[in-house]
Amino acid sequence: MSKITEAQAILKALGLPAAQQNEMSALTLLALCSVKEDTPWAEATRTSQRITKEIMAFVNENYKAGSPYAPNTRETFRRQVLHQFVQAGVANYNPDDPTLPVNSPRAHYAITEEALEVAQSYGTQKWDSRVSQFAVEYEILRDKYAKDRDIHRIPLIIEGDEYYLSPGAHNEVQAAVVEEFAPRFAPGGKLLYIGDTEDKDLYVNTAGLEALNLPITEHSKLPDIVISDEKREWLFLIEVVTSHGPVSAKRVLELEEFTKDCPYGIVYVTAFPNAREFKKHVDDIAWETEVWLSDKPDHMIHYNGDRFIGPRK
Repeated sequence: MSKITEAQAILKALGLPAAQQNEMSALTLLALCSVKEDTPWAEATRTSQRITKEIMAFVNENYKAGSPYAPNTRETFRRQVLHQFVQAGVANYNPDDPTLPVNSPRAHYAITEEALEVAQSYGTQKWDSRVSQFAVEYEILRDKYAKDRDIHRIPLIIEGDEYYLSPGAHNEVQAAVVEEFAPRFAPGGKLLYIGDTEDKDLYVNTAGLEALNLPITEHSKLPDIVISDEKREWLFLIEVVTSHGPVSAKRVLELEEFTKDCPYGIVYVTAFPNAREFKKHVDDIAWETEVWLSDKPDHMIHYNGDRFIGPRK
């Protein structure tokens, strides 16, 4: 049998559903194990690999030289293969650095030690026992790897309930906005929305948004954080910048359309982790908006010119 067929047999034995026993899945397993057509399974190894630079490169060089996968299939590998591998306890996500954010270019995968033992036993007398052992340990493995990643999540208390943001600089600043910015500059304010790099709708106060005539659909161009100040009748729209853009003139126009029926005055804020990140975007920030640095939480930079924080008519 070819190595692809053997890899499919291993995936089936590991309990992967039929959709993850296809050729792309088999090739991904071969890459994670560094197994070429003439490599015995007993010599399979475990190394951390990025999708494009290692996994796809290995596949294209060793198995798809005549019809290589195009770069735009990266998301197919991630969404339809590797995501399921992680859920099934076959692969670890970011084992070398679990604190990496979801969209990090350094994101990587590695076959789990337990799945590697199954692969290495293929065609040997240990095969049946290793497969049986993996099946027994599957639930334990899944819980273990989930807890390992949860250790690095960022806790956040909202309305007395605890939420967890995925790891990364972006979400560290988001947590700081809720815990540091809001009490200082929107005291008594109510959090209406906060997204997450893994879960766009981590927290949504639907009733609060609807009461202010803010449309919430899958196409809504929500900022990262929305906070209402009922006492002053202000609405804070906050963009957190660690990689993407600030509240620019273009973004203000989009948010004006989003809030056109809102009765509150709008306050636009761009939050940065520090001055170094702020300086990268200083030319793109719209006038009549605010800038806040999480490492200097008591201060604000006003792009208003003639006045301090507050909505413009």
